Amino acid sequence: MTAPIDETDRRIVRATQAGLPFVARPYHAVAEALGFEPEEVMRRLQRMLDARIIRRIGAVPNHYRLGWTANGMSVWDVDDERLPALGPKVGGLPFVTHCYRRPRRPPLWPYNLFAMVHGRDADEVAAKVGEIAALLGDAARGHAVLMSTRILKKTGLRLGD
Repeated sequence: MTAPIDETDRRIVRATQAGLPFVARPYHAVAEALGFEPEEVMRRLQRMLDARIIRRIGAVPNHYRLGWTANGMSVWDVDDERLPALGPKVGGLPFVTHCYRRPRRPPLWPYNLFAMVHGRDADEVAAKVGEIAALLGDAARGHAVLMSTRILKKTGLRLGD
């Protein structure tokens, strides 16, 4: 059971759920907009994080605006015995933004390791996928790269008014 939230918490969540203001002191800006002290906003957000009412506060860059317009989900058929050791190594590569294990769905889907790679073009994505292939070596029996064809809006749960 998580700790309950009051109307002040709800106001803070609604004010921040679409993103913090892009200013030097974002919590101060939120506090000013809501008529609270900055310390109160920060204290309440920390309490909600600690209680797992909210999961995280983090930066989410728009990689398209940064010029990273080629996106490839690389999928790998990795030996199950070696995956626990190799998966974290793939996930630790600086150019892999998401990495996770998924069940195979034979006979059409033999892949059990997914690793998202972004690049400025398809050749850059292919080069990075080549680095993953080298890391996995003979533990990978096959792979494919599923290139994005459109942008999907990704948002989490939002509190209404």
